[in-house]
Amino acid sequence: MDDRPWNKTLPRYLDHTVLRPEATKAEVLRLCAEAMDQGFVVIFVPPCYVDEAIAAVAGTEIQVGIPIGFPLGAHSTHVKVTEAIEAVAHGATLLDLVINISRLKSGNYDLVRSDMAAVVQATPGVNHKVILETCLLTREETITACHLAVEAGMDYVKTSTGFNQAGATVEDIRVMKEAVAGRAKVKASGGIRDWKTTRDLLEAGADRIGTSASVKIVEEWRAQGIVGR
Repeated sequence: MDDRPWNKTLPRYLDHTVLRPEATKAEVLRLCAEAMDQGFVVIFVPPCYVDEAIAAVAGTEIQVGIPIGFPLGAHSTHVKVTEAIEAVAHGATLLDLVINISRLKSGNYDLVRSDMAAVVQATPGVNHKVILETCLLTREETITACHLAVEAGMDYVKTSTGFNQAGATVEDIRVMKEAVAGRAKVKASGGIRDWKTTRDLLEAGADRIGTSASVKIVEEWRAQGIVGR
């Protein structure tokens, strides 16, 4: 008998996402409808659709998340803070901030930390994740980024934007999980398109999964006949 909670209530562990640049308003509204139909409790939409998403899921427990400094992370701190404040003012309760990858790789650690901390401090009371873009980092850089994120007050560290050369791997999750040492949670995202990959990442220690293939993943999970065991 598998008592792991995600094996019983998988939809609640998936951040149902549509962040493609060509995604239309109709697709965003379909995402909202799918979340209500499938039991997802978190959706991520482009910032320009935060109002429509908030309205579409009003009266439900679904939370709306917005990416910040997406997808490159090279925005100034002022711009990231402004994006975050505006998103929260419009009803977003989850913010996924892209780390300043260039500054991290340049060794400007104080700046990287303060960049994250400024967003956290400007938007209290919401959930903050930082996207590391692990495919561009060495193992040591990933560990350093996790430590900086914890120091900055981030709630989660997250693997990927899904816009780069690779997404989440089991090794990424294990490294990040060990680095945060229980002081933050871990979200896997990028290239997650089936139940097997999802299960592998959850087993490696991911606390949440971000994916645009949520409906397909849940259908495959339900087909295993393990729901409710």
